[in-house]
Amino acid sequence: MLLSMTGFGDARWQGPDLTISVELRSVNNRYLKINVKATEAYQALETEIERTLRETLKRGTVNVQLQVYRQPRPDDYQINLVALEAYQKQLQHYAKKNSLPSDLNLGSLLTIPGVVDDVYSRHPHDTAQDWALVSPVVQMALKQIQIMRADEGQKMAKELRSLVAALQLRLTEIQTRAPEVASDFRKRLHDKLQNILNDQSIVLDPGTLIKEVAIFADRTDIHEEIVRLGSHLEQFYTFLDEKESAGRKLDFLVQEMNREVNTIGSKGNDLVITRHVVEMKGAIEKIRELIQNVE
Repeated sequence: MLLSMTGFGDARWQGPDLTISVELRSVNNRYLKINVKATEAYQALETEIERTLRETLKRGTVNVQLQVYRQPRPDDYQINLVALEAYQKQLQHYAKKNSLPSDLNLGSLLTIPGVVDDVYSRHPHDTAQDWALVSPVVQMALKQIQIMRADEGQKMAKELRSLVAALQLRLTEIQTRAPEVASDFRKRLHDKLQNILNDQSIVLDPGTLIKEVAIFADRTDIHEEIVRLGSHLEQFYTFLDEKESAGRKLDFLVQEMNREVNTIGSKGNDLVITRHVVEMKGAIEKIRELIQNVE
């Protein structure tokens, strides 16, 4: 089963204390690269997130966006009564000493540093404890992205099968044409030499003709290349049907297919075969482009 390296998945969970959202976006990459973006406090979970994703994903660049909002609690913020009373007494004493109004605005006192105690900031929550809640949300987003990648992979597999089928048809045409190449060469060479020798009243030596044809046939023999390319095409179908996405295997196989087609084109020495080779190279290039996005 083929999997695309392009996909998107997101998930959200809300509890009494935390609201968690995870967003995954992936694009093609020869290797697996994971980028995690989260609020500073939750950057500590990057290792756990990456470990989770690596258990499922094999290739691609995956961008992870983690957002966690923690609902404030009453105990997080307290008034420092000792500081408040100390400031109040000092201000009243100062006002009395300098004959100033002694009525104090309570709101003003609360703005003095140290009066309102931000317990949460001084003793931040241990975000590692939240992994038990974050992990299922990551798994849900991962499941969503896998569904999308699998759907895209099925579409690519269908297109790849069509392209490989076209290659097989071209290869069959070449296989049929190949034995005729030497025969056509023999006829052309015989006619050309016969025309030349007739003007000189010289009889064509059959042995010489046979020798030249044999040299040509050996030089243009593409039987091995045809057999190997046919084997590659059959193996291509096998890789498409494997349980795990075989992007790396297909990538290597396409290189071998391209090599055999190039050799057929260079050795074939025939206009009909050359036309088939041109079409086959175009199909292989399309296959190569598709496989660049297969995990």
